Amino acid sequence: MTASTTVDTARSVPPPATGVGVVRSPRRIDPTYYWMVVPVLALFAFFITLPALVGVFFSLTNYAGYGDWKFIGFANYVNIFKDPAILQSYIFTFVFALTTTVVVNIVALAIALGLNAKIKWRTGIRTVFFIPMVLSALVVSFVFNYLFSNTLPVLAERFGFTPLATSILANENLAWLAIVLVTVWQAAPGATIIYLAGLQSVPAEVYEAADLDGAGSFRQLFSLTLPLILGYLVINVILGFKGFLGTYEIIVGLTGGGPGMATQSVAMRIFSGFTGGDYSYQMANAVIYFLITLLISIVQLRLIQRRGVSL
Repeated sequence: MTASTTVDTARSVPPPATGVGVVRSPRRIDPTYYWMVVPVLALFAFFITLPALVGVFFSLTNYAGYGDWKFIGFANYVNIFKDPAILQSYIFTFVFALTTTVVVNIVALAIALGLNAKIKWRTGIRTVFFIPMVLSALVVSFVFNYLFSNTLPVLAERFGFTPLATSILANENLAWLAIVLVTVWQAAPGATIIYLAGLQSVPAEVYEAADLDGAGSFRQLFSLTLPLILGYLVINVILGFKGFLGTYEIIVGLTGGGPGMATQSVAMRIFSGFTGGDYSYQMANAVIYFLITLLISIVQLRLIQRRGVSL
């Protein structure tokens, strides 16, 4: 009797669904998702996308920023490639960005290695090194302007060092070095934080094994540390280079683009169009600069993908 009941029960249980012919209800999206995403997209479109499209439109006109205007096509773009002042600003900007990126990463890595070591008062020293990062770039540049224009020449003259007896900010060949120095002083702490995060992610057992194998400090640096923090190095290079391409505040506070136009960056040339009656011309310059930076970003991402670096 029991066996018969068991067989009947087994026959009454339907077979498990195999997924064939089964209609599943579409996955519903939580309305909270729309409440969070839609306002952000709307604000981005209104404050970023719309002004950019308006700027692209006016770059095809002769609009001076006020008054009447008329459509002139690509005349602004053609004239930009013939303008020596624009070309000079591009050369300065890219040389400055490349030089500063290299120097910042070397200095930041050296500081990170020192702060990551077992030294006394490590926490207090870290705080001192990170102070420049929280200061305003414009305030920092004004302070260094005073030092380069007054304090440094007085000290150089007192010790008989003639090349620095006058302000280097007035020297067309040396002014850009002052800008690099101040930028490195302020940007190095941010890169140092990223390098410290990378160094602290490396297991201590790796260095213990290297010590047992007889590897010295330099061998460990180039054979272990740098390969293991390569992703952090790539992050610093990309973020640094992109940021230095748009340098503006420090140049304004130090040289104002001078002497002459020796230290005028592309960003300064573009901003000058807002008040100098050159709006449409500089908007065309901004469009070209955006396309160049976009191309650089794509190239960097492709290089990262080829090297297999995980960010």
